[in-house]
Amino acid sequence: MPLKLTVIPEQCCGCRICELVCAIEHFGVNNPKKSAVRVLNIYPHPVIRMPVVCSQCRVPLCAQVCPTDALRWVEGVVQLEPSECIACYKCAESCPFGAIYVHEDCELPIKCDMCGGDPQCVKKCPTGALRLLPEAALGESKRLDNILSYTAMKEIELYEEGEKKVIRYAEVGKEEL
Repeated sequence: MPLKLTVIPEQCCGCRICELVCAIEHFGVNNPKKSAVRVLNIYPHPVIRMPVVCSQCRVPLCAQVCPTDALRWVEGVVQLEPSECIACYKCAESCPFGAIYVHEDCELPIKCDMCGGDPQCVKKCPTGALRLLPEAALGESKRLDNILSYTAMKEIELYEEGEKKVIRYAEVGKEEL
């Protein structure tokens, strides 16, 4: 089963090591603007740090808009064929996640190639915010959060046939017999 590069934003500390590692791995420079991963920070409250990476979509919109078919989905990775790319940047404009980047020093778009199946950003992330997970595990943390949110609920409101109803949950240890 293919592995997916996955982001766990709650674990991102905003150190941007992933950006530096990617730029050094692919361009040999210490320039985070030449990275295929970018950490977005939102301040002041709540503080959110979110690494933006290519989702390696099974039906990639970036490949669909490419006029030269320079982007192809091969073995779980949307790969850019440099010899076929005309640098029109339609892929960057169409990516729904904003995960394809353009830099003025680079002739081609900057897109994650998963480092040939061994992403260096995952290896160097000090907090584990970037991980390689099997596709089957995707969404597991959201499912767990959803279940755990019910443990804090005291009541739920709903409308049935236009009438508002409230269901109250028993508090543990205070149940009526």
